[in-house]
Amino acid sequence: MAKTTPATRALDAAKVAYRLATYDYDPDAPRVGLQAAESLGVPAERVLKTLMAEVDGKPVCAVLASDREVAMKRLAAAVGGKSAAMMKPADAERITGYRVGGVSPFGQKRKSPVVVDAAALAHEKVFVNGGQRGLQAELSPKDLVAALGATVAEIAG
Repeated sequence: MAKTTPATRALDAAKVAYRLATYDYDPDAPRVGLQAAESLGVPAERVLKTLMAEVDGKPVCAVLASDREVAMKRLAAAVGGKSAAMMKPADAERITGYRVGGVSPFGQKRKSPVVVDAAALAHEKVFVNGGQRGLQAELSPKDLVAALGATVAEIAG
């Protein structure tokens, strides 16, 4: 498994302190984020999933705990939009440059607004995808928000 990805290069360029962790990715897992948390031996609320959505037809990246669901109305409101919907997987892969299951909020091919769920800031360290399936980056949620220029809002339903 490669340890250098567009995500790790973006983290390095932003001078963010992080630690990489690998796990055996299960493509058949019903919920990839929960499988990652279990494999890493950490609570699901510390492993953040990266979801690509469209708000009023424009891409938005939502980052929230792997055991939660995004509330589309809250996500839309967080970026000043009216309606939100999940992006089709093929569109998410084209826009981010990552394969579904390996989408990171860092190093995406096309920069989109990022919204991080406020609950993530309750933890000292969180995990986000490191840019490929089976690779996670552990970092401070404050560094996550700062490096991405993310909006913090309650987007979990």
